[in-house]
Amino acid sequence: MNGRPLKIGITCHPTVGGSGILASELGKFLARRGHEAHFITMSVPYRLREEFSENIYFHTVEVEPYPLFEHTPYNMALAAKMREVAASEKLDLLHVHYAIPHAISAFLAAQMLLPQVLPIVTTLHGTDITLVGQDKSFFELTRFGIENSNAVTAVSDYLKAKTEEVFNPKREIRRIHNFADSGLFRKHRGPCHRSSFAAEGQVVYMHMSNFRPVKRVEDVVHVFAAAIKGGVDGVLVMVGEGPTQRLARDLAEKLGVSARVKFLGNQMDVPAIMGCGDVFLFPSEVESFGLAPLEAMACEMPVIASDSGGIPEVVRHNVDGFLAPVGDVQSMGEYAVRLGRDPELRAQMGAEGRRRAVEVFSPDHAVDQYEALYREVAAP
Repeated sequence: MNGRPLKIGITCHPTVGGSGILASELGKFLARRGHEAHFITMSVPYRLREEFSENIYFHTVEVEPYPLFEHTPYNMALAAKMREVAASEKLDLLHVHYAIPHAISAFLAAQMLLPQVLPIVTTLHGTDITLVGQDKSFFELTRFGIENSNAVTAVSDYLKAKTEEVFNPKREIRRIHNFADSGLFRKHRGPCHRSSFAAEGQVVYMHMSNFRPVKRVEDVVHVFAAAIKGGVDGVLVMVGEGPTQRLARDLAEKLGVSARVKFLGNQMDVPAIMGCGDVFLFPSEVESFGLAPLEAMACEMPVIASDSGGIPEVVRHNVDGFLAPVGDVQSMGEYAVRLGRDPELRAQMGAEGRRRAVEVFSPDHAVDQYEALYREVAAP
């Protein structure tokens, strides 16, 4: 580590989504380098709930209900908590994940702290730009959050270009890719749970998401059904929960593959499950990056995914897996059959994916970039 240890306030959505996962993993690696990571959130982030880590601290945002307010004023409570923690812990900066609402709350906290300086680093993850930020009622607020941050990063070249196209910001948008911990995500990570959902010799197809409509989980079922129809003896393991899970269950029943589909719901030890898979299915409509495919690649799973958003920055067609247009379940199904029936091809693509995850998307590479950025904006 170059320079003194930093005290970094981190705010994210403490959920299973990519932004919360990145923030949690980043906090872990910063703590290992001797920095203090202070999470200022409504609850302990998903990836930090299992074990104690030195140099990681949690500050819960508590919101009291008031009869005067029709809706709980979380954003104001968050700003107040950010100011409190920054003052008491003498934070060097705040790193917030999502422009709306976190960058706005951070701006309010910084204003309340004046004349003490509290730099803000904002990381854009996708929906804050592609959905929320483009809503007319939030557009200018999102732009304000970007322009009033001391530094702004995006998790992919796709998202960087999208942000510049939509908001034309004066503030530079820097790309720092997401990363996967290849020490944690690896094939056959013990203890192996494969026998709990697959018989010996069966091919394990896998999908993991929050089951929102954008993930197109019905396409996952269609692709898997095509593999079974193509002669593959396989099972489909679905990890996660969300609003389209029932649709996926009903479709599996309709297509006659429900006995082969295992819905595991939300799981804490995701790496142990992913280490048991053979082929990862991810036909999402759009992704700013594609963290789940990257974690699958680290586990030596070839990926079949849509060629939208930032996914092609992660998965290389015909190298780490296969890409097809959004909704092209016929092509994806053919790829699923091909991989299911050819263990040598699975092993070859899996090895290439693992190599790419380790060499291109390593934690050290990403954390080096964030650490350099922190030192650039932090007060001396």
